[in-house]
Amino acid sequence: MVDGTQIELRVGGAPFAPDPLPAGPAFARHDTFHPRHGWLKKAYELSLQTPDLFTRADAALHLGVGKNMVRAIRYWAYAFGVLELGADQAGHPVSVRTEFGQRLLDEQSGLDPYLEDTASLWLLHWRLVNRPELATAWHYTFFRFARAEFSARHLSVALQEYVGQQWPDTRYADSSYEKDASCILRMYGVQDDAGGAGEDTIQCPFAELGLLRPGAEPGTFAFAVGPKAALPARVVAATALEYAARGAGARTIALPRLVHDLGSPGMAFRLSESALYAALESVAAEEPALSVAEAAGVVQLAFEGDPLPLAERLWTEHYPTRAAAVTGAAA
Repeated sequence: MVDGTQIELRVGGAPFAPDPLPAGPAFARHDTFHPRHGWLKKAYELSLQTPDLFTRADAALHLGVGKNMVRAIRYWAYAFGVLELGADQAGHPVSVRTEFGQRLLDEQSGLDPYLEDTASLWLLHWRLVNRPELATAWHYTFFRFARAEFSARHLSVALQEYVGQQWPDTRYADSSYEKDASCILRMYGVQDDAGGAGEDTIQCPFAELGLLRPGAEPGTFAFAVGPKAALPARVVAATALEYAARGAGARTIALPRLVHDLGSPGMAFRLSESALYAALESVAAEEPALSVAEAAGVVQLAFEGDPLPLAERLWTEHYPTRAAAVTGAAA
């Protein structure tokens, strides 16, 4: 459903159901703090040592931050999918590492524990915007928001209207929408801190992705559509396969779907059709299990077997040195 209109997507001719709407939206759980350098690594490592970290009264002391940042760190670790909620043997809530979190952040086996490679930020962004149940505003902004140039006010009003349409019995304070809209712009937009340093001017690592550019009017932004220099082709191909895996048994997916459909990598990364095609073609030239070809006048990505293991292998192989070291250590 996009802006109140139910749609049916098709992949390779087979029905392709859009992601179901979550039971309810989630807003302003970050306490106005965008993700900071080191937060995800810290949350991951400390939760391994102290699984009930985020329910402890001394959590701020363990994390080395102010009390008002504890909830934000927990939120981002869950929203990015590096931790998830679990329970200990007594049924008490604890934080549990996810397979993705371990694969990326683990000190011994992780591919990029300190998020030094921009590819890791792209992978985290992809997971965040595809979590409508935890990051409703992010999902809406990248997959449903259609305004060409916008301010935080434009986005917050659109979010409020969207919630009113999809969840008419749900009520949030205006400030909840405003906080999420402001956080998104601070997270992805390059901030001008000429006016002085402070909490609000700390640059977010996700600004490196170049997804937002300054608009014509002060305080406005626009999506930067087209090739992304720091976006590895293998990450594009991997996310395309993850997206295709949502189709029931299909082994092909049309390129326009990967560019324009709800939840697609083209929308998440703001790629043009030519940019997406170039990335997929470059990977397919080296990967026998992938091919890009035209069928019935439509360019399609075809793949062999289950797309999810192939997707994981593709993005993992972007980190060749670390991946080889981890594999060697495991052997």
